[in-house]
Formats: sequence, structure tokens, C-alpha cells
Amino acid sequence: QVQLVESGGGLVQPGGSLRLSCAASGSIFSINYMAWYRQAPGKQRELVAGITSGGSTNYADSVKGRFTIPRDNAKNTVYLQMSSLKPEDTAVYYCNAVQFGMAYWGKGTLVTVSS
Repeated sequence: QVQLVESGGGLVQPGGSLRLSCAASGSIFSINYMAWYRQAPGKQRELVAGITSGGSTNYADSVKGRFTIPRDNAKNTVYLQMSSLKPEDTAVYYCNAVQFGMAYWGKGTLVTVSS
């Protein structure tokens, strides 16, 4: 079992920056992939950014050049560094981990981009 706890959400103005954190605990060995998803009101959950155990990353087109997904292996933590935020980035952001074909999810953290 893998437990994921997100933190760092909040209210930010358009053009601002925010960093989300996802701390993994439990049986975290052999986690193949970690990612951030988001779900806006009335919309489906979508992949924002992901990182493999080898360090390869992928990003949604809508966030390329604005978001990055660094990680700290010593802290078992993955971050989502968000900059140049737009109102359309408003959503609940969820951390995801894949291990042995099983997907684990955090409870989410709300990001609101508004003036």
C-alpha cells in the first residue's frame, strides 16, 4: 500500500506561482511513475505532469513551459512547481502513484487562481 498526501494548495492571483507537494509513504519501493492530475468543476480529471522512476517527464500541452515536476528522492516527495498561473488552472490537484500496475491517489488539494 502506498499513501499519498498532497499539500500546498491555496488562492493565488493570475500570473502568480505556487508549489504543490506530494509525500509518499508506506510500501514505496518500485513506484514506477508519479504524476499530478487535476479536476476542474464539471470537467474530467486530466493528467497535468508525470515523472518516471528513471526521471523522464511528461506534461500536458496546456502547462508546458509553466509547470515542472521536480522530485526529492530522499524525502519521497514529488512537487508540482506552477508558474504563470491562469484562472483556467483552477482545480483540485491530485497526486498519483503507480506501483506494480496499481494506481494510488491522494485526496487532493484545491488551487484557485483568481484576482
